[in-house]
Amino acid sequence: FDTDSLKDFNGQNGKPVYVAHQGKVYDISASRFWKTGTHMKRHPSGKDLTAAITAAPHGPEVLERYPQVGILKMEKGGERPMPGWLGNLLKRIPILRRHPHPMVVHFPIVFMFSTTLFNLLYLLSGYRSFEVTALHCLGGGVLFIPIAIVTGFFTWWLNYLAQPSKGIKIKIYCSLILFVATLIAFIWRLVSPEVLTSFRGGSLIYLILIFSFIPLVTIIGWYGAKMTFPIAE
Repeated sequence: FDTDSLKDFNGQNGKPVYVAHQGKVYDISASRFWKTGTHMKRHPSGKDLTAAITAAPHGPEVLERYPQVGILKMEKGGERPMPGWLGNLLKRIPILRRHPHPMVVHFPIVFMFSTTLFNLLYLLSGYRSFEVTALHCLGGGVLFIPIAIVTGFFTWWLNYLAQPSKGIKIKIYCSLILFVATLIAFIWRLVSPEVLTSFRGGSLIYLILIFSFIPLVTIIGWYGAKMTFPIAE
């Protein structure tokens, strides 16, 4: 098989389901997890899944339960050129290929939602401790948003060859806007601790910044989730 001929075995229109791993082609038509030709609405058949399985929670032993029907002619290209030390690191710790960004990105999501909600609780109740907690969450966002952005760029560079798409562009723009808004709000709150306790004109602008976090985080999370778990058409 080559990559073009392998594409025909995608489980569509009664065709068998074939996938390749490390040069071996397996017929996994009997697997209930591949009955539609796609696994987890994310991994299509008729492809070389070596990189995907390396980063998956299971190993290649799941494929060895099914018959091998051929070998895949390995083609050069399609791999991200990288320094030798990085390639060796990814071979030793394969989860670094895909897992760092999905793992880290949950922290800024929680911190930014919490910042808005604790400020809202302060406005409704008048308890200053809620507003102080919002500041702590805002600081957590300032810390973790850059980490999420860096791991996101690394994942995009490594696994998607830095190919632009609508979803990725939206994620990048919104992430940068979110970080700038978070940094401004954090510095503002440190310089002016009474920005909400003594309500004035600037307080309204501060609140607009704070309440902008939820739609920005929602947009970023939505497009990120669509990449990880595509919506079935």
